[in-house]
Amino acid sequence: MTSEQRVVVIGGGLAGLRLAARLGPAASVTVLGEESRAPYNRVLLAEVLAGRYAPDVAALPDPGPALRRGVRAVRIDRAARRVHCDDGTAPEYDALVLATGSNPVLPPLRGLFPPGGGELPEGVHAFRTMDDCLALGAAVRPGVRAVVIGGGLLGVSAARALAARGAQVVLAQQAERLMERQLDADASALLHTHLTALGAEIHTECRVRGLATTGAPPSPAPARPGRAHRRVVTGVELADGYRLDADLVVLACGVRPRTGLAQAAGLEVRKGVVVDDRLRTSDPYVHAIGDCAEHAGRLYGLAGPALEQADALAATLAGSPTDYTGTRALTRLTLGGADRPLDLAAFGDPTPLPGDDVVRLTDATRRTYRKVVLRGDRLVGGVLLGELSTVGALARTWEGDESLDAPHDMFHLLTDDGGH
Repeated sequence: MTSEQRVVVIGGGLAGLRLAARLGPAASVTVLGEESRAPYNRVLLAEVLAGRYAPDVAALPDPGPALRRGVRAVRIDRAARRVHCDDGTAPEYDALVLATGSNPVLPPLRGLFPPGGGELPEGVHAFRTMDDCLALGAAVRPGVRAVVIGGGLLGVSAARALAARGAQVVLAQQAERLMERQLDADASALLHTHLTALGAEIHTECRVRGLATTGAPPSPAPARPGRAHRRVVTGVELADGYRLDADLVVLACGVRPRTGLAQAAGLEVRKGVVVDDRLRTSDPYVHAIGDCAEHAGRLYGLAGPALEQADALAATLAGSPTDYTGTRALTRLTLGGADRPLDLAAFGDPTPLPGDDVVRLTDATRRTYRKVVLRGDRLVGGVLLGELSTVGALARTWEGDESLDAPHDMFHLLTDDGGH
């Protein structure tokens, strides 16, 4: 790549800025960042909400003049190789990179929006951006009744953070256990116990039907000119007819890749923007990385894969073609508490198939749980709670697909004392 070549990156988050940093002076890079605030690491939002970190601790390194903040891309002209923006500019590109990330899923709940559309009720918050985080932090206070809808990684993080701020937290999870995508039943039960000890009330196999609000206009009466009806959330209605009183409601129902620009431009989109091993879309001049990219049928939605994709694409654009063959992603989470912190790590598939070997170590006194699953002589998944000193060795073995002498080698990997 020569310095005359132009790379336009749509998205000023972790993936887009990593790509820009890796390219450095090897390209003329323009990053279009929709948010007006300085870039930040979304992974740390729960820590900001909990009050453990100030917002500036989550800041990403300053990308300099390459980043245009508060600029939204509205249309891609693939024929002219231009990106039309909401400020009237239309930067040209030799290579375009979609790093548009994802949006929070807003479930189809009765009462979430007024007839004909509109704003969320006061007290209802998504939890995806720094603005979401700061708005929620400003609303929470000791004793406030907060209902978190969703018991995945995001919901558990939000519930823990709100409990740390003194809120009365209720978590409503539709699945039969918490973090069902990452944890097995035993680990999920320990997580359930931990959150309960922090004061959270957990409801699993619990379907939310709608929201109760006050101040809603009688349907379909419009608001008077110059006056907006003020809808305030008062509760969450469950499918079984039970109602949870609420001053705050947090929507933590997952995320959905942002693919609108790609679809409008005629690129191939399935669950996400489809890319090959060079992270090219169906247009060879357009690439995609991060939450919006679907590689080999998989969406990751995690920081680690996004960074690996950015690094691989940077090498390719800089003239050293590099294949991206996928990421073995490890999930890590620290659930704080005044005197009961809990560290969690999960990787691969922790649910054994018939014929698999399972090695499990549990210490009720220390509140630790370690489990790994072996298929033949390969480590295929594991869960660790409370004690993560061995997670590095386990992750390297799993990521490297190393052959093991099972289960003897696993005791050495699971313990600090060589399995004794």
